[in-house]
Amino acid sequence: MTECLFGSVVTAMVTPFTEDGQVNYSVAEKLAAYLVANGSDSVLVCGTTGESPTLTREEEYQLFTVVKNTVGKNAKVIAGTGSNSTKEAIEATEKAAELGLDGSLQVVPYYNKPPQSGLFKHFEAIAKAVPQMPIMLYNIPGRTGCNLLPETVAKLAEIENIIAIKEASGILEQACQIRCLTDSSFAIYSGDDFLTLPLLTVGATGIVSVASHIVGNEIKQMVNAFKSGNTTLAVELQLKLFPLFKALFCTTNPIPVKAALKMRGWEVGGLRLPLDELPSNLEEHLATVLKQLSVDS
Repeated sequence: MTECLFGSVVTAMVTPFTEDGQVNYSVAEKLAAYLVANGSDSVLVCGTTGESPTLTREEEYQLFTVVKNTVGKNAKVIAGTGSNSTKEAIEATEKAAELGLDGSLQVVPYYNKPPQSGLFKHFEAIAKAVPQMPIMLYNIPGRTGCNLLPETVAKLAEIENIIAIKEASGILEQACQIRCLTDSSFAIYSGDDFLTLPLLTVGATGIVSVASHIVGNEIKQMVNAFKSGNTTLAVELQLKLFPLFKALFCTTNPIPVKAALKMRGWEVGGLRLPLDELPSNLEEHLATVLKQLSVDS
């Protein structure tokens, strides 16, 4: 296990919208500040949870600027600048670097399903084009239709500014293989809240979290407890938070977490189509889970 530039708890921040569906930059400022004050070492802007597929590049760049200006003195800000077009990913990453962001999240190219050789060349090209930008790889085959294999990750980890991976395959064995094949300085982050503690036990650094919108301090406490050797407390917290971890993924992310934030008084607005609001039965379940955790207000 190793510490990383991005810390141990990274929140993949939602993108707030106004009633008419425009990006609500004012609420984004407030939410980013809240997250950093409540357990987040870094804030990831315009990732999956931030509804990046339906944001324009202009909206993304404005969000990068707003969040960096708001929390940049107290936390790292990571830009979601990945694309299934290598050229577009390079252009967006260059812009994020120009805006002074602290890192870039690069998702495995989606839909075009490249072979492992193509994946390596894609990430290599981005890293070499913007060598000053620390890069976190993002493997989420359930969304991309393509799995970044441990052997490819190991080759990419040899590139100086590729420093981490958000491993969201949901396969513990894959995280183990990555840890076996890479130097301890290469950081592995769980991409699933419910796997945070299991991945810590096999050498992960931390979590890129959705649940930290709601229980950021508790997640940070769990990670710190494990790293300090208090595994009993870490397990207690993992099990306490597990119902929320599951409830926040009862349907497509970020639908549930936006509903949870609204229950807590955050005016984060709706979702951009094709995402839709949380069905009433799932909303009732989520409200019950929040109440049981005493985080419903």
